[in-house]
Amino acid sequence: MYTPNKASSRRVEIRSPDSACNPYLTFAVLLAAGLRGIEKGYTLPPEAEDDVWSLTSAERRAMGYKELPSNLDSALREMEKSELVAEALGEHVFDFFLRNKRREWEEYRSHVTPFELKTYLGL
Repeated sequence: MYTPNKASSRRVEIRSPDSACNPYLTFAVLLAAGLRGIEKGYTLPPEAEDDVWSLTSAERRAMGYKELPSNLDSALREMEKSELVAEALGEHVFDFFLRNKRREWEEYRSHVTPFELKTYLGL
């Protein structure tokens, strides 16, 4: 958090990566995104001073916060549209990652959960 008049009070905090992510791929993409922002002079949005997680989805949208993908399929669809991610990872890793994660999503989607068994088996 940056505090005016305190030059040493600078940091960046990224909370969005999942704990199960590959840290090497994650940091490669984060660094590429940061470098792209510096090279192209992107303007940073104002810092979030609110407890974003205590807000409702509607409140976050009203404040201009975009929702992150809520499942693997949605995340992969966003990733497929990103030239930055493709460039950062290289075509081979990008394609391999997408192919493997699509397979993982299909396995997950076809798995019958205890909730589904309990809720729907008796119908």
